[in-house]
Amino acid sequence: MPTFTVLCRVDAYVDYTAEVEADDAETAAELARENASTYKWEERGPVEFDTRGYVTLDAEGDEIDATRSGYFG
Repeated sequence: MPTFTVLCRVDAYVDYTAEVEADDAETAAELARENASTYKWEERGPVEFDTRGYVTLDAEGDEIDATRSGYFG
């Protein structure tokens, strides 16, 4: 029986935080979005969530489009 290499790609975000002075939480989020470059952002790291896609790789390591499943398909 042949053996195949299958790639599992898991969705993830990289989280960053910054200290934002504001009158309330909603305003803080708005200020951060509107003026992101004015804040010092510190990386908190990657956060995975359960959206996964699977695809078989060919002998050269390229994805075989017809084999996509999960969030790919």
